[in-house]
Order: sequence, then C-alpha cells, then structure tokens
Amino acid sequence: MSVSVVPLQKQARGQFNGGAILENKPIGFPQDGGELRPYSSLFYWAHAWTPGAKSLIGEHPHQGFEIMTFVLKGSIEHYDSKNRDWRKLEEGDAQIIRAGSGISHAEMINEASEMFQIWIDPDLGKTLRQPPSYDDYKSASFPVRREHGQSIKTYHGQGSPLTMTTPGITIKDTRFDAGEHKMALDVQQVYSAYLLDGGVTVDGNAVEPKGFTIIKQQESVTVSSSRSFRIFVIESPAKLDYQTYAGRHQ
Repeated sequence: MSVSVVPLQKQARGQFNGGAILENKPIGFPQDGGELRPYSSLFYWAHAWTPGAKSLIGEHPHQGFEIMTFVLKGSIEHYDSKNRDWRKLEEGDAQIIRAGSGISHAEMINEASEMFQIWIDPDLGKTLRQPPSYDDYKSASFPVRREHGQSIKTYHGQGSPLTMTTPGITIKDTRFDAGEHKMALDVQQVYSAYLLDGGVTVDGNAVEPKGFTIIKQQESVTVSSSRSFRIFVIESPAKLDYQTYAGRHQ
C-alpha cells in the first residue's frame, strides 16, 4: 500500500515560444527533468497555460499513442492532418487523438487559457498498424453526478461518450465540498491525481495546489480540507498484459 506525493517543485517544466506557453509536467520526458517516469499505461502528463496572449504549438507528428486534451480554462484551437481543419474547444471540452500509424496536429492555446495534455500507451505493438482517428467532445456530453459532497464529471468511464483503445482507464474531474471524504478504491488499479484547486491532505499527506499524488494497492483513501477543492484523477491498471513503450526503453 502506498500514497506518494510529488510536489510542484519536483515536477518537470517546459515552455514554448520563449515562455508564451508554460508547462508543468507531473510525468515528463527524460530530458525535462522531474521526479517521475512513465508507469502503468500513463506515458506523459502536462499542464499547459498561457500567461499572456495566445500562442501556437506548430504542427508536429505523433504515432501509436492515445493523446488526450482537456480544456481547464478558456479555450484552445486544434488542427490535425486527418480532418484538415481548425476546431475550437472551450472550457470543459475534451479531445482524443488515436495516433495509430501516424497523424500530425497543431494547437493554439488562447489568451488566459489552460489545458491538460495526457498521453496513454494503448499497446503500440497493435496501434501502430491501425489508421489514426480524432474526436472532440463538448463539455455537456460528459455525465456529471452529485453525491456525498462531490460533483463528479466522468470524462472516460460509465456514461461517457469518449472511446479509447487503452483498457482499464477511468478519467474523472471531481469538485469536493470542504470536509473529509473517504473513497473506496480498487487495489488492482493505480490512481493518479492532480490537485487543481485548494490544499488537501490525502491519508495525512499534505498536497498543495498542482501537487500530484499516486495511490497504489489501497482499498480506500481519505481526502480532507477545510475548504472546497478540485482533483483530476486517472485510474489505470496496476498490471498490464502488454509491454509499454516506456518499459521497452527503460
């Protein structure tokens, strides 16, 4: 059983266009620095934002991975070589690129906007032979339920329209009321959590805003705070039945 907290200062950093786009990376590339390396089927996780005016990440290629973008604030605009047009995504919207045999894309992060970009390894031994595909989803298409002092938005999982090749993934954005929240977990899954708002304790471990927490082999966890808070969580398998790209190269 374990709860591991990776604070902001131990995460990787990145930037584009002379700092017009800034990135905080709980899971970065080796050259980025940072404490974490890929695990389970999670390969890369970046929190990107524009501190000022909008800025472009120019067209670049991807293969194999499932690459998801979640708009946390403001809006972004996205182009890919399959659809060959620009599409706008607003706060709460999401997109997925199933990169398959190869696709290129570009992103414009608009003024005062934020997003997550997260790469998942779906078994590249299979997906590299598949045609690429792309889908975007409006915020209103994702189910939201209110229970036990929590407002839970499911990006991938029961009731969500978003489809993935990678098995065993659940993605939720949860807003918690102030207080103590005990949540049941599956010991066969790994829980990766990014604290977006507020300061909390997770089983007594302090987590500050933008802190990243990994929970393994636990049947439950208690999260508490004296004020409301927001956590973005990805649940992924503790054991995979395929070798990941990271596993082959570590």
